[in-house]
Amino acid sequence: MKTLVIAAGALSLLHALPAAAQDDGGFNGLYVGAAGGYDVQGNDGGSRVLFDRNLDGRFGDVVRTGSGADAFSPGFCNGAAANQLSPGAGGVCTNDKDDWAYYGRVGLDTQRGALVVGVVGEFGTTDITDSVTAFSSTPASYVFRRGIDWEAGIRARAGFTPNDTTLFYGTFGPGYARIDRAFGSTNTTNTFTGRGKREQFGYQAGGGIEQRIGNFSIGLEYLYHQYRDDEYVVRAAGPAGTPFTNANNGGTATGTDFIRSDDKFRWHSMRATVAFRF
Repeated sequence: MKTLVIAAGALSLLHALPAAAQDDGGFNGLYVGAAGGYDVQGNDGGSRVLFDRNLDGRFGDVVRTGSGADAFSPGFCNGAAANQLSPGAGGVCTNDKDDWAYYGRVGLDTQRGALVVGVVGEFGTTDITDSVTAFSSTPASYVFRRGIDWEAGIRARAGFTPNDTTLFYGTFGPGYARIDRAFGSTNTTNTFTGRGKREQFGYQAGGGIEQRIGNFSIGLEYLYHQYRDDEYVVRAAGPAGTPFTNANNGGTATGTDFIRSDDKFRWHSMRATVAFRF
């Protein structure tokens, strides 16, 4: 709903501006500005936690109790557990968090007739969080969370302007982000240690409309972000004989490695833009 309100307001403003805009040289040259709006994650239902019980680097093992039962028979949820019980046993899983994003940008455009090509670089952050939880029969919960500390991108832009004041464009290019990962569990018997690279390459793609007014321009932009996130591994260790450290249940006494099954961090942005053109 917040995204729709932003989009409707920006489109109304853009519709009202062309009559007031002046012919000021089109879309040539350097500009600096900002972008801000609301970020929404796609539906990643079916996410779960995967286990490497024998530490061979291959995930998908079943963690078993001393009797041989599946220790994670209560299942998984796409979200963060509010307690140690699975939703099927009366527990609660919170939804992933969509939120606001803020970026600064600098770019350079060149116009040839109605064609405009250029490049834009951005740096900023978003407050979204994405979680997945596993539930053991102990009972206990095991929660992976991730968010974005910062994101940088450099994208090509290409579009056309029918009147030298309104620009319709598409944009695509690489992104680089620091993914803030965390893990927590209500299990107090075992110890949990996370490892893995935090900075990841990805890509950004989208499009928008920009309206020039003198040396300023405002716009509305959609952007899709995707980063591969499959390098964060959590190891459960501790005293021998637990489901994670039982050498007789198909694993080793050293411990068990966890990863999340959804190995891509992706989201959608609907944002307003503003720029000063030199």
